[in-house]
Amino acid sequence: MSLGAIRVHVRPVQMGQRGQSGMSWIRTVPFEEATGKLRKLYDRVTGPGGNVDNIMMVHSLRPHSMEGHMALYKNVLHHTGNAIPKWFLEVLGVWVSALNGCAYCVEHHFAGLTRLLGDRARSDAIRAAIEAGAPEQAPLEARERAAMAYVRKLTETPADMVEADVTALRAAGWEDGEILEINQVCAYFAYANRTVLGLGCSTAGDVLGLSPGNSEDPDDWGHR
Repeated sequence: MSLGAIRVHVRPVQMGQRGQSGMSWIRTVPFEEATGKLRKLYDRVTGPGGNVDNIMMVHSLRPHSMEGHMALYKNVLHHTGNAIPKWFLEVLGVWVSALNGCAYCVEHHFAGLTRLLGDRARSDAIRAAIEAGAPEQAPLEARERAAMAYVRKLTETPADMVEADVTALRAAGWEDGEILEINQVCAYFAYANRTVLGLGCSTAGDVLGLSPGNSEDPDDWGHR
């Protein structure tokens, strides 16, 4: 599927603009050349075959920022303390990423939500609604569509947020802790999208749809 229906278009990454690794516009340190703290972090975030997602590798010149990014990602999306099902947090991530025109995060997290939801037809219908800019057409519950409306406003016009936007989520059936989860997923993807778009991070070599599988241990960053 294409993101062409989304009103914010993704600017394609041109080969001549990428960094030496071909994965971003800045230089990155390959897994096999990493030493010290960077190698330890790579070892923590690897997936099958020693794969490290490019969004993590793009931090390689400043390992401390990779450490901060991964800790935020793990705790916001993949923590046992969350009450909202992980598949719907991924839906919110895909929606925010589509609004921001971040194809990298759309592709990664659509693959993740498809795997978690276990219903390809429903996943495809959700994506079609997102690509049409019409989440109200997605096969979601009313309260889930209310969450989609909240994160759309927070993404597109954050300074226009008012208390009534939170009140509407409560009225739709979300508890305050769940509203915090929704807010934090939206905020995380704003950060991740800008990391990717600002540094020209591509999906070259990535394995789509992997995520930290052990939600019980916040220190387990292994991708499965």
